[in-house]
Amino acid sequence: MQRKSAFSRRLPDLVTEELVAALSKKGASFEFKQLFDVVHERLRARNAASGGEEMLRLRAYEKLQNLVSRGMVKKTGKKYRGLASLAKALTPPEGAPAAPAAPAAAATAK
Repeated sequence: MQRKSAFSRRLPDLVTEELVAALSKKGASFEFKQLFDVVHERLRARNAASGGEEMLRLRAYEKLQNLVSRGMVKKTGKKYRGLASLAKALTPPEGAPAAPAAPAAAATAK
């Protein structure tokens, strides 16, 4: 009997959140290098840019291409622009488990 040992995260992660935030600006259009610089700076400000810059660049590119394939970001040449459906990227898919309650809220409820 085989077990699936891979962890599947269904909720949007910090990289996706920052990509959506950058691409959601009205009329904003970025080349990947510019977009990554914005995302990397915001992640560093949140103290969430771990794992090295090159690994983060690969993850950001993969997530951006996922948004393009889902029709939430439009790629024209080398420029990326967020579409109106981009806001749906931050909502968990149907059937996904609800996010766990914050530990601080659980501690104060006792």
